[in-house]
Amino acid sequence: MTAVRTPTLPPTPDVAPAPHRGSGLAWWSGIVAGLVGLSVTELLAWLVSPLGSPLSAVGELVIDIAPAGVINFGKEVLGFADKPILLAVVGVVALLVAGASGRLEYARRSAGLIGPVLLTAFSVIAIGRQPDVTGTAYVPVVIGLAVAYLVLRPLVNRLRLWDSPAGLDDSGRPVGRRGFLVLTGTLAAGAVVVGAASRGFSHGKSMALQARSKIKLPIPQRTAPAVPAGADLQVPGITPYVTANDGFYRIDTALQVPVVDPADWSLTITGMVDRPITISWDQLLSLPLSEFYVTLTCVSNEVGGNLAGNARWLGYPIRELLERAGVKAGADMVLSRSVDGFTAGSPLSALTDPDRDAIVAIGMNGQPLPAEHGFPARLVVPGLYGYVSATKWVTELKVTSYAADHGYWTPLGWSAYGPIKLASRIDTPTGSTQAGPVAVGGVAWAQHTGVERVELRIDDGPWQRAKLGDAVSDDTWRQWSYRWDADPGAHRLTVRATDKKGMTQTAATAAPAPDGATGWHTVNVQVH
Repeated sequence: MTAVRTPTLPPTPDVAPAPHRGSGLAWWSGIVAGLVGLSVTELLAWLVSPLGSPLSAVGELVIDIAPAGVINFGKEVLGFADKPILLAVVGVVALLVAGASGRLEYARRSAGLIGPVLLTAFSVIAIGRQPDVTGTAYVPVVIGLAVAYLVLRPLVNRLRLWDSPAGLDDSGRPVGRRGFLVLTGTLAAGAVVVGAASRGFSHGKSMALQARSKIKLPIPQRTAPAVPAGADLQVPGITPYVTANDGFYRIDTALQVPVVDPADWSLTITGMVDRPITISWDQLLSLPLSEFYVTLTCVSNEVGGNLAGNARWLGYPIRELLERAGVKAGADMVLSRSVDGFTAGSPLSALTDPDRDAIVAIGMNGQPLPAEHGFPARLVVPGLYGYVSATKWVTELKVTSYAADHGYWTPLGWSAYGPIKLASRIDTPTGSTQAGPVAVGGVAWAQHTGVERVELRIDDGPWQRAKLGDAVSDDTWRQWSYRWDADPGAHRLTVRATDKKGMTQTAATAAPAPDGATGWHTVNVQVH
């Protein structure tokens, strides 16, 4: 007999015998499930414990273990954008792991659990490294990533139905690409909205901020002198003499503002002391507090940069606390510690100097410290860069020595002592201006020494003395201004300052690392 050969027919358009049609969308399914899981985590972190945010906790862990070069790059190059960029990178990596989990689940049932399990384990480790963490902080990430898999599984099952020969769901309806994309797109958009709102609510409605809103600052025993009328030169474009709280620069290592309830806060003085002491919030408020105007500066400030601000601070002298504890011989440094684990090493001599108003501050411009600036308490030390003195959310002062201890930034290559360098900058004009009389102005500072003179040079001409604004004390900056008869064309303006010890700013340029930037601030102006 002759064998009958059956012809092979091509598959019909609705049949997909090979499971490749939905494999690409399996990645998208994992990403969507990851977004849902993260949004649930952030929502629960707001409701249960802000320390339970895996994005913030992992970000803090990355900061702790990153090489010095990476940390310094973020500090010097990225500036204010370093924290958002780090959080974005952490989020992207988490979503990539979630996407891979979707592909694994598509290839084999339950294999997609690998990603959520790894993310949960890593997040739990990161959360556990935070100070003052409790068991409730782990709840958001565990539930959130469990929800991620519970969302992932039915999405991938839907893709399998799409790849089946029938292409029908359990109700006998066809499974289509458009419906799948609409479903996942809606889930993704909703997750983004819920997650972003939860992070905002976690910050804006935390217990610490609620407690802060109820605080009435005590009347200081010693009030700050009134700001002289001549401190503000009334030149448009010059930085105000007093910086508003919401405009004050913020540089710290905290990805998430620490949540500190003043009822649970205390300051401990330990180390090389005769009598270790602990001060509660109520005890601190009962002490005779004083007000001082002090300009703070970040060591990361570039020449002409804006990482400086002047405010009226309310607090209690650190030297009085140290005297009460009794400093032992051989100590030359105080290591201050923040609730988030950050440390700064300050020269003992600066904190005990009777002519320097170094304080544990609780107020800023007549209000309790904003959360971003250290509520409930921080250190303010005139004349030292913030990285060695301005510890926010401070909880401990350890009297020690430079030989025995070091602050957070010192092992990363920054100077151990950090005295603020003489600086000046041009605030106005910038870019272009009209010919004729032009008001040139800016600010200059030499904290704890004082500014004696500011000079301006037009192009390569002689140095011209500028008008100086008054100041409350040598611990604050001073405004300066100069009337320039500007001719049309391109011009270069350069400023320099001289302090009250007769030292003039050096023209030699140096980067912020390791102990502060130097050089003359220069701006190019086109006159029309």
